Amino acid sequence: MSNSNTSPNATQQSSAQKQDKSDAGYAKDLKPRHIQMIAIGGSIGTGLFLGAGGRLVQGGAGLAIAYAVCGIFAFLMVRALGELAIRRPSSGAFVSYAREFLGEKGAYVTGWPFFLDWSAVAVYFHYWKAFQGVPQWLIALCALALVFVLNLLSVKMFGEAEFWFATIKVATIISFMVIAIWAIVTGAPVGDAHAGVANITDNGGLFPNGIAPVFAL
Repeated sequence: MSNSNTSPNATQQSSAQKQDKSDAGYAKDLKPRHIQMIAIGGSIGTGLFLGAGGRLVQGGAGLAIAYAVCGIFAFLMVRALGELAIRRPSSGAFVSYAREFLGEKGAYVTGWPFFLDWSAVAVYFHYWKAFQGVPQWLIALCALALVFVLNLLSVKMFGEAEFWFATIKVATIISFMVIAIWAIVTGAPVGDAHAGVANITDNGGLFPNGIAPVFAL
């Protein structure tokens, strides 16, 4: 008859097997304001600034529906990551959790798209003519090098830098919202038209190109 009780040594061995190689050697020096602002700033993806305009042209105002649906799934995902972070803090973040539950291949597939997201930095810099002659891969590499150096210096310095970077993102979003509300309320001129609901109703409604483009974006 097998013994149903699990020995402490067996529990410790099982816990050790689940430990990720990125769990060792990291310091817990982030302050609550660092964590809170990093979480808020992290929820504001690069696509919100980079691709929203072009997607609005293709999908129309109904794009808000797609953003709302994706926002629900993003909320559930972030909640799940929060539970994982409480269960087992790790410096490897979501890549570490993907390695634990999906294996090395899952971690590989999860980590590389995040790495490629840094190409958005180069797209932003190419807005200015002074940087248009610089290859995009070089700008993205410099951005990665900067973050890498911040990580090497200290956790506190990294948290401080991320805090202010996230603050810029949040302040930009709030500024956009305030300006947009002001423009709609006052009917401010925008190009050849004026801001207001008429820009939607007079140009094909919520889905000027049909509903398909909204869910294809």
